[in-house]
Amino acid sequence: MRRLALLLPLLSAVPALAAPGVVESPEILVLGTGLPLPPGTPAYGASIIDRDRLTSEASDRVENVLKDVAGFQQFRRSDSRSANPSAQGVTLRALGGNASSRALVLLDGVPLADPFFGFIPFSALSADRLSAVRITRGGGTGAFGAGAVAGTIELVSAVRDDLPTYAGSAFYGSNDAMSIAGAVSPDLGGGYATVSGRFERGDGFFTMPETQRVPASARARYRDWSAGVRGVIPVDARTELQFRALLYNDNRTLRFEGADSSSEGQDASLRLVHRGDWMVDALAYVQARNFTNKVISATSFRLTLDQRNTPSTGIGGKIELRPPVGGDHVLRVGVDARLGDGELLEDAYSGVTGRVTARRNAGGRTSTAGLFIEDDWSIGRLVLTGGVRGDRWTINDGFFREANAAGAMTGNIAYPDRSGTVATGRAGALFRANSTIALRAAAYTGFRLPTLNELYRPFVVFPVTTLANASLGLEKLRGAEAGFDLVPLPGTAIGVTAFYNRLDDAIANVTIAPNLRQRRNVDAVVAKGVEITALARLGQISFDGSYVFSDAVVRGSGASAGLDGLAPSQSPRNAASATLGWVPAPNWLVSGTLRYVGKQFEDDLETDVLPDALTVDAVVRVPVSRRVSIVARAENIFDETVVTRNQGGSIDLGTPRLFWIGIRLN
Repeated sequence: MRRLALLLPLLSAVPALAAPGVVESPEILVLGTGLPLPPGTPAYGASIIDRDRLTSEASDRVENVLKDVAGFQQFRRSDSRSANPSAQGVTLRALGGNASSRALVLLDGVPLADPFFGFIPFSALSADRLSAVRITRGGGTGAFGAGAVAGTIELVSAVRDDLPTYAGSAFYGSNDAMSIAGAVSPDLGGGYATVSGRFERGDGFFTMPETQRVPASARARYRDWSAGVRGVIPVDARTELQFRALLYNDNRTLRFEGADSSSEGQDASLRLVHRGDWMVDALAYVQARNFTNKVISATSFRLTLDQRNTPSTGIGGKIELRPPVGGDHVLRVGVDARLGDGELLEDAYSGVTGRVTARRNAGGRTSTAGLFIEDDWSIGRLVLTGGVRGDRWTINDGFFREANAAGAMTGNIAYPDRSGTVATGRAGALFRANSTIALRAAAYTGFRLPTLNELYRPFVVFPVTTLANASLGLEKLRGAEAGFDLVPLPGTAIGVTAFYNRLDDAIANVTIAPNLRQRRNVDAVVAKGVEITALARLGQISFDGSYVFSDAVVRGSGASAGLDGLAPSQSPRNAASATLGWVPAPNWLVSGTLRYVGKQFEDDLETDVLPDALTVDAVVRVPVSRRVSIVARAENIFDETVVTRNQGGSIDLGTPRLFWIGIRLN
């Protein structure tokens, strides 16, 4: 029952999955969760990924199971085994790829994005530590609403009923890969704690096609680990403290020997949740991150750039109050703040002599602080919801310094401080006509501050150099959508949403010369389309599917006039995902997942194409005792060629066919 109590509030975000009375049912206290979802949440639509699906993905990677929601994408089609960490930004609805996250990703209410780059540290996330994920597309308000221009992805940590006292797994796979994970979750008084760890490594695969390989070509090797502690301590019958700490380290090699990158982090958060007449959700968090990256010349195969240190720090918090204002209203009032600072230290080398030619140091700090208020008003079968927030933002202390090999200063720029205020809001309506159909509509605005990476850090992916731009302005979203959720038969659900989103001043990598780009604000990226979701639970058989058609174009004038009418880079028009599962007996599982992503363009000028790709994965789980199972997994069974990068014919490939075999204890 307690497990059901967690999922029902999450599933209530998709009204087709629950009877009209679910939201009004009495609250059941579940330790380790946040405040219950307001009744108007389903007006904005959502897709739910539950724990069973999270822990049965063929790749055992959180970023890949999120692809079950068609339209979810990272900058590259690679996952965290073969992508540069700084390219793992997340977006939705084909609003364009520039490596920074346009979607707000939260874990137990805490933003996960790297304070400097804006990417999500997916290698540090383990599905075993999660209970569910809720993905809401479109602009957001509420806590930490700044940054949610493409949507919000909310990850929920596993609760007591998800966590056996001891759990573990060990897998061996293709390319001498291994993955070992374990957790201990004892009860502590009236609460509980979880101590977990994960280590994985692999020799990887060649990302370069065989025809482009050279003696210096290297497999995409990876080696990473993470360790976490989470505790839930009841203070009284309605109040609890939640503590979470995470340590991780990730090392990867891409394309050439010596082209090594690393990322590491130390995160901690403290959350107070009170579920009384006056509900309270208060949290504070701190993040310490670092990133390194070595660039190897594709002609001399020497080190040309050593981004040897990129330390950054993020701190923030929120306080949300829900005062008792009557049974027909759920009012939320709160404040939140985020501050990030970081700097880049890098050395440039001659590709001929191997000597240092320049030493560069750049960085700054950004902040947002907001006040928000939202209310849901239930009027019989109709729920009206709306909210506004006001934010004060700053971009401060930006600088760029460059010195020659001898240490003599050759450049020293201090960028002017900037600040401003932004007002955003959203409104929606949900009408449950009967137990079969629910209608919904919503409109929203939002904004995103440029990251320190976009403002101050240039980068090179041969043969193209992309320059930073300290003058970048804010991205601002306006959007609307409408749809319905249908329950044609018990255990089935269909959702359809039509949407229109306009991202003004969108930040894009704009070509300004051959093999030279710069991050710039274009007039807008306009995306409109249709999203369809379907699920069925019929006896031993289950089906989950989603499809999105997104017609996205760039609007440009002046310096970006040449982009007007073109598709934004890294934005497919079509994407689909479908998973068919069979559970012939308890703890058994046979499932297959088909994913399709349409063609997309590598660059802003539509000169290089990434062809469409269709992949098929499979998982088989066979119990050998009540607590032990043998699991076999297969990725990209038909060895589909997935092109992840194409710059003037220089190509990178995604995950080929891989096999895994292992044991799981739970």
